[in-house]
Amino acid sequence: MADRDPAIHSAAARCPGPGWEDILREDLIAPPAFMAEDRYRYLGSEPIDAKRYYDPAFFRAEIEKMWPFVWQFAAREEDMPEPGDYVTYDNAGRSYLIVRQPDGEVRAFHNVCLHRGRKLATDSGMAEKFVCPFHGFAWNTDGSLRDIPCRWDFGHLSDERMKLPQASIARWGGYIFVRDKAEGPTIEEFLAPLPEFFTRWRHEDCETIAWVGKVVDANWKITMEAFMESYHAYMTHPQLLPFTGDANAAYHVLGKHVNVNYTPFGTISPHVGGTERPEQWIVEEFVKYNGRSSDNYDPEKDQFNITVPEGESARHALGAAMRDSSQRAFGGDYSAVSESELLDALVFNVFPNFAPWGGFMPNIVYRWRPWPDQDRCLMEVRVLARRQDGAEPRPPMTMHLLDDGQKWADAPELGALGAVVDQDMENMELTHQGLKCSANGLVELGDYQEVRIRHFHQTLDTYLDR
Repeated sequence: MADRDPAIHSAAARCPGPGWEDILREDLIAPPAFMAEDRYRYLGSEPIDAKRYYDPAFFRAEIEKMWPFVWQFAAREEDMPEPGDYVTYDNAGRSYLIVRQPDGEVRAFHNVCLHRGRKLATDSGMAEKFVCPFHGFAWNTDGSLRDIPCRWDFGHLSDERMKLPQASIARWGGYIFVRDKAEGPTIEEFLAPLPEFFTRWRHEDCETIAWVGKVVDANWKITMEAFMESYHAYMTHPQLLPFTGDANAAYHVLGKHVNVNYTPFGTISPHVGGTERPEQWIVEEFVKYNGRSSDNYDPEKDQFNITVPEGESARHALGAAMRDSSQRAFGGDYSAVSESELLDALVFNVFPNFAPWGGFMPNIVYRWRPWPDQDRCLMEVRVLARRQDGAEPRPPMTMHLLDDGQKWADAPELGALGAVVDQDMENMELTHQGLKCSANGLVELGDYQEVRIRHFHQTLDTYLDR
């Protein structure tokens, strides 16, 4: 464009004042070294074509060239603990049965009857066999053919021919992934460096304590991108600013498929100007609005309504309180765990649609899926917590799917987090509408705070340009 100089960009620009690394240096216990290592990469300053979010042809390209070739988070291990347990996973025009086998392994089958094409299942649960409700064709849980009613009329169909087609399965950190195509990187290669980073946080030792979903009237990328930066907090979530360093956040590009946003808590936003605030005020605001307290977000049981000792920072006091409450709640030794791993929003994104939070607090996990086209999506919010020492596993949890008229705040299991997500909803829907009527058809991104969005689109292009 005539008014755009590609030689001028703000790759080195950061919010004035202390940055992410400065905040970590002031903590009493240092986090893992990788969290303090600046892995930002300047990826350009060019605008993005708005059609990527609403054009049916672009959506079809995603369906054909991207979704079949990527690992998709389909289920958690605790969703299907016993042989015969299955999860139905639908996305991007495909439907899969994820099934636990007698030996504990997991297989994925295309959820389509090989007779007339009806879906075999539309739910999740436990089965000894899968029977098509249309004509009764049946398969065993290992995908082998079990029965064809009136078999005399199907002499041309062999048992071998009638095995359910399989998709690829991978497992990591308590997560189960499916991929339509057999070829491609292993799950460890695809997730790198996540397996290395999450070794300390062990999501495989966690279990789901809340799981809520809602269909959003916006493209899945618009919805996802609202959770890839903290830049919007000062306008959209003003109640968080007293204890959230939104403009102090760090944005790192970690690999082809992985990036991260580290946002510090327990520190005042640079956007909160005016008079000096006492450290106790930061704690009081945190207790009211943080949305990540232990005890499954019950504000009546919040362990962090504490008094900040004279001369101590709110961040240090909150970190100490979280070490104590986490040790009591989950067992183990938290004495060497950093403030950052107990306090901060460590939001990793795995291309294309999976976002697990790191750290030791109850971990939020996001997932977004087209539902069913470019104009709507299903957004899911899970919360994982560590299983207490010696505790029996929780029974499998089903997703609480909100109705169109319900808000996220209507899901009590999300506590304060539900109201925060509700603040984002109107932005997403109006962004989808606005991009469709944009005069210049362009989306402009910040070089630093929105680099994760640019990284996502550049990775998407590597698939679309195959």
